[in-house]
Amino acid sequence: MLLDDKTVLVTGGTGSMGKTFVNRVLGGEMGKPGKVIVFSRDEAKQHEMRMSYQHRREATDEVIFRNFMNVLEFRIGDVRSYPEICAAVRDADIVVNAAALKQVPTCEYFPEQAILTNCIGAANIVRAIQENQYPVETVIGISTDKACKPVNVMGMTKSLQERIFIAANILNPKTRFICVRYGNVLASRGSVIPLFLDQIRNGGPVTLTVPQMTRFLLSLDQAADTVFAALREAKPGETWVPRAPSATVENIAKALIGSKKIKTNTIGIRPGEKMHEIMVSEEEAHHCVRRGEYLVILPMLPELRRSGAETNALKGEFSSADAAVDLEATRRMLEKHNLLA
Repeated sequence: MLLDDKTVLVTGGTGSMGKTFVNRVLGGEMGKPGKVIVFSRDEAKQHEMRMSYQHRREATDEVIFRNFMNVLEFRIGDVRSYPEICAAVRDADIVVNAAALKQVPTCEYFPEQAILTNCIGAANIVRAIQENQYPVETVIGISTDKACKPVNVMGMTKSLQERIFIAANILNPKTRFICVRYGNVLASRGSVIPLFLDQIRNGGPVTLTVPQMTRFLLSLDQAADTVFAALREAKPGETWVPRAPSATVENIAKALIGSKKIKTNTIGIRPGEKMHEIMVSEEEAHHCVRRGEYLVILPMLPELRRSGAETNALKGEFSSADAAVDLEATRRMLEKHNLLA
């Protein structure tokens, strides 16, 4: 299987998606890895993640826990630091770059910090492989719908991250650089659903930006599924996109509130926000194909394009405004993922 005896490095591995991905990898569905390295700069989150594995009944000494002697390994480091990235990447067969500054307002106020993590961090990974000829098989960049026709700093830096990784294929043909792009992850740290749930627990009001604003929604496991699908099948320079449903923020709030007597307040759009997100732009639709459950954006660079019989899967952009489900479907979606009380 794909990950048998491989060393998998997950930058930002203590984040919501990183933790889910690591847990799935350790579960063996893609093969039995030789090592999974969680690389991040937050020792508290690493300690919390480490303890969560130590307290599992099914945990064994194979996984837990002399830090450098078993399958799961934790390393403190920052993607912004080239030496620290070199020290981690040199041991890896597969690199999953989930490290990011991802809060839209935070990136608006501190754009230089977003550049350092989201762009320079990605460039450091490419540089480490290129300058040192590390035998990394695959690098996969975790991107976002906000990278598509970006209007905020977070999206702009993620869009550049995509281009950094895609272009890296040209001068590093022995390593496959690919990306995945998806929307808001249900219940991920800092997302709207935990905020709404906290406001509901405190009796409200629930604060809506704009009621008819729409967002793509998928679960943490669906996000990990997208990464797994790309790892299995993506060709160099491709960006894989799940065909995710979307919902209005008003319907998300109504579904979470249910029959409770809780008011909602409209507070207006936040700095850098869009009314609707786009997963595939109109320009990208001209080189976007269907692969099973996924849309695949083919690379624009001619050196990476391959002739084939695949036809375009879209006639126009893939927008959250076009894919929004109604209130009942929103309720069912949240109930399916155990987010309704």
